[in-house]
Amino acid sequence: MRIGLVSDTRVLRGEEVPEEVILAFQGVDMILHAGGISTSAVLDRLEHIAPVKAAGRMEGGQAEAPQPYALENAGDHRVALQQVLELEGHTIGLVNELWLPGFNDELMPGVIEAHHLPDQALPKLLEEYFGTEVDIVVLGRTLYAMVEEHQGILFINPGSPTLPKNLVKLGSVAILELTPGRRDVRLIDLATAS
Repeated sequence: MRIGLVSDTRVLRGEEVPEEVILAFQGVDMILHAGGISTSAVLDRLEHIAPVKAAGRMEGGQAEAPQPYALENAGDHRVALQQVLELEGHTIGLVNELWLPGFNDELMPGVIEAHHLPDQALPKLLEEYFGTEVDIVVLGRTLYAMVEEHQGILFINPGSPTLPKNLVKLGSVAILELTPGRRDVRLIDLATAS
């Protein structure tokens, strides 16, 4: 199974998802959007390629913030604050902002390793967060592309195709390939993809 991963598209009203994203996702079986959506038109456009599931974010702050904050794209059946998907024998947790107890930082490259967690502490934290064991976490928010494995869990942030931190015209997306017992991920730099 080939899954397109994207986050933080944040296109403005009237703007389109970059054509490079559409080309990169040709032939995928599903698309997971890790939040920072801005408008449901983004999901509609992606859904022309493959079925879409998305993580919304709480407007105005962290998910733990009290109401009256609203969920991004509330009412869209494709969007939830977090989602858990069982695909090809893998359990994927999909979320925009992943804030774990004991972590004062957003999950950017190198942050998990810097915390020197005891063995199996991370799987337990994630099980509490998602309500079940996960072996893959797809997240967004930071705009930094990241692929890291810690304590058997694969963390993927596809970065942003439209707001990359390196300030080039285009950013990145990712392709996750799943088969039972195997998971491979490839980041795609949209500025250099052909």
